[in-house]
Amino acid sequence: MTNPDRYAVIGHPISHTRSPRIHTAFAQLTGENLTYEAILSPIDGFQQVVADFFADIAAKGLNVTLPFKEQAYALCDVKSLRAKQAGAVNTLMKGKDGRLYGDNTDGVGLVRDMTQNLGWSLAGKRILVVGAGGAVRGVLGVLLAAKPAQLLIANRTHSKAQALADIFQQYGQITALRFEDIAQYSIDVVINGSSASLMGELPPLAADILAADACAYDMAYGKPKLPFLEWATAQQASTSDGLGMLIEQAAESFFIWRGVRVTTADLLAEIRQELQV
Repeated sequence: MTNPDRYAVIGHPISHTRSPRIHTAFAQLTGENLTYEAILSPIDGFQQVVADFFADIAAKGLNVTLPFKEQAYALCDVKSLRAKQAGAVNTLMKGKDGRLYGDNTDGVGLVRDMTQNLGWSLAGKRILVVGAGGAVRGVLGVLLAAKPAQLLIANRTHSKAQALADIFQQYGQITALRFEDIAQYSIDVVINGSSASLMGELPPLAADILAADACAYDMAYGKPKLPFLEWATAQQASTSDGLGMLIEQAAESFFIWRGVRVTTADLLAEIRQELQV
């Protein structure tokens, strides 16, 4: 057997990452000959770590996590539309021409989890996205491509939400709201991309904004109780955390690198069980 191709995830911190577990499982499922590791980069040394990694002839691709996604974008010679929309890159690939290619798989991971794994419909729905940071910017373009009836975005600092709406209006109808203005809408799907859940807090959402049979998705995962999902459950909404998004964005990266689609359902169930142990 030939020597394995080399892949990795790079971030700071990085010890919490499940990416090596996920991509090693993908390789086993598909018979792809590769290794996948986690690399801790100094905050001020990302560019050099990437250069050192790709200096290895076996090195083919990198995933990039916080806080380096924007720096990764700046390093790329070629950027996908998804990367340009996000202004950030989470998937790097060294081409045969020696150029560095960048993509962002977060949005497709989110939409694939909601539509394929959870069976939720986005087309023709009124969707509210909470938050205006990098996580949200990374998914808005793909959400608009799903053809919702309306995409709304709310953030504690309204000007940040408005800035994102201005950027993405060329891709579809998107409206920035203040939280107090949400009540005039009936929301079919609400997505929490804010940092509130990570801090054990609930975004300032009223109790009567959800339509019948609404769905609520928190992009965070791994915590036993996410306040946003507890709020949504109290409103009789269907709910999910972001573990499926994590798996699906990884599967998209794997496809970009290897040209192979992975069936994710069993692995998602396994990791869900591991998190509950």
